[in-house]
Amino acid sequence: MPTDKRFVFIGGLHRSGTSLVHEILKAHPEVSGFTNTGAPEDEGQHLQSVYAPSSAHGTFGTFGFDPDAHLTEESPLATPQSATLLWGQWSRYWDLSRPVLIEKSPPNLIRSRFLQTLFPGARFLMILRHPMVVTLAIRKWAKRQSLTSLLSHWFACHELMLLDARRLGSVQVVYYEALRDDPERVLAEIASFLNLPGQLDASAFDVRYDKRYREMWASMNRGLRGPYARYIVRRFDDQARDFGYSMADLDSLEENALKISIG
Repeated sequence: MPTDKRFVFIGGLHRSGTSLVHEILKAHPEVSGFTNTGAPEDEGQHLQSVYAPSSAHGTFGTFGFDPDAHLTEESPLATPQSATLLWGQWSRYWDLSRPVLIEKSPPNLIRSRFLQTLFPGARFLMILRHPMVVTLAIRKWAKRQSLTSLLSHWFACHELMLLDARRLGSVQVVYYEALRDDPERVLAEIASFLNLPGQLDASAFDVRYDKRYREMWASMNRGLRGPYARYIVRRFDDQARDFGYSMADLDSLEENALKISIG
């Protein structure tokens, strides 16, 4: 394992913006990430044999409910042998002439402590996006699950992430909505966190406003499903506000409600 590289792991539930952040970072001249690997979304979880991918623990909206999906330094897989094998499997996809090596997989959200053990000094970027937007976006892949189940999964995973963050040496939470609305500021914060010279630029990438999902949620509130929508707001709004969101207003964001930046 080389000691002259800076490892960065990106985590966040599916459809949270992890791929977008991955692509923006890869465009920096000092950064290398996975490209054209043939794996879904070039995710590192599919390019190794050390630990099971999220699909082994359920669907997009259930894997975080499986205790075995939550990997920490206490996992029997957290060994020097695992680190050596993982480095060997991933390093073939990185440009090793670059000092910063990044890997993106959604379940890194609940595997950060494990990855930190294997890659000491690693830094973590956790991408958050409104729980209702994420729920509506992945529902097409999880049609058998209710909105309440998918939302419960969002909160279960992110609460684990918060607990794990206390054990990490270097982690930063990035709100997708903040990146969308003020990319220059947010990218400058990411560059500073990762000690990257120069600027990160999102102008060449599609940072979406989520209009479709906002319209879907508004329609639910007005239509026959209005009572169910109001129940969702009552059930989850307090939890959402702990993360800076409002279930009643998908445009509301209080970044200071969850200000995590360690290291």
